[in-house]
Amino acid sequence: MAIWRKLYPWLLAFRLKTLTAALVPVMVATALCLSLNLFFDWWVSLYALLGAFCIQIATNLFNDAIDFKTGADCEKRIGPQRVTQTGLLSEKQVWFIGFAFLGLACVFGMPLVLRGGAPIVILGLLSLFLAYGYTGGPFPLAYLGLGDLFVVLFFGLFAVAGTAYLHALHVNGAMVVAGLQIGFLSTVLIAINNLRDSETDVLVHKRTLAVRFGDGFVKIEIALLCLLTYALNFYYLVALEKLYVLISFAISPLAVFLVGFVFAIEDKKHLNKALGLAALHQLLFSILFSIGLVMG
Repeated sequence: MAIWRKLYPWLLAFRLKTLTAALVPVMVATALCLSLNLFFDWWVSLYALLGAFCIQIATNLFNDAIDFKTGADCEKRIGPQRVTQTGLLSEKQVWFIGFAFLGLACVFGMPLVLRGGAPIVILGLLSLFLAYGYTGGPFPLAYLGLGDLFVVLFFGLFAVAGTAYLHALHVNGAMVVAGLQIGFLSTVLIAINNLRDSETDVLVHKRTLAVRFGDGFVKIEIALLCLLTYALNFYYLVALEKLYVLISFAISPLAVFLVGFVFAIEDKKHLNKALGLAALHQLLFSILFSIGLVMG
């Protein structure tokens, strides 16, 4: 029990449920390379996954500390518990472990740099910097309303295409389209999060899209992101004749339910449930999508 009491705050700070956003790009990229006969070696996907986990955890830790310092995480917040704001861990501890995970990401990234060269160096350095720059620094993306674009690019397009590039050593249209699909589903998560927190974000000048344009705009954004994800499935059918990719439509009723749920919610506390549904939908879609790619 004593060990659990020490571990629990850290597991809470790591936000383990968010790690699916780091898992699915690597899974989809690996499946795509297998389906196109561009697969190189399993160690590439393993190191890419471990590095992605480390950067995701570091981002979560920095977000925890910075949002506490700016006042975005306060007693009025209705989202999941944050360890710095509640005093479970000190700000200094959270910063230290955050940078430690960035160091681990560098360790896992070294073999990938040797494999992929300059493009992976550039992408890796950007990812390391923006783990902090998402909510910190002179131009924090989340506070400027650029968080959604960041997620599409770094948790979708760059993550999928970057992992695929490490196998194939080139990028093609299928890698870009798959990256956009996964990026859209990851952005659904951040959009729901911002929708939930819009009332407290506006108090600390965190200018998310929900704060800038209102709740209705973000609800439409969520619906469009889900719609575009499924619409892009037809690219593989037309361009690559990958018929089995369409099995991912089996999970589309969950997407419809999620969108309807978000539009119907009046008490924003219930958006925590919507966030869980969105994470589940992203994971299940990505699994079926990957299976469909490999089946051909």
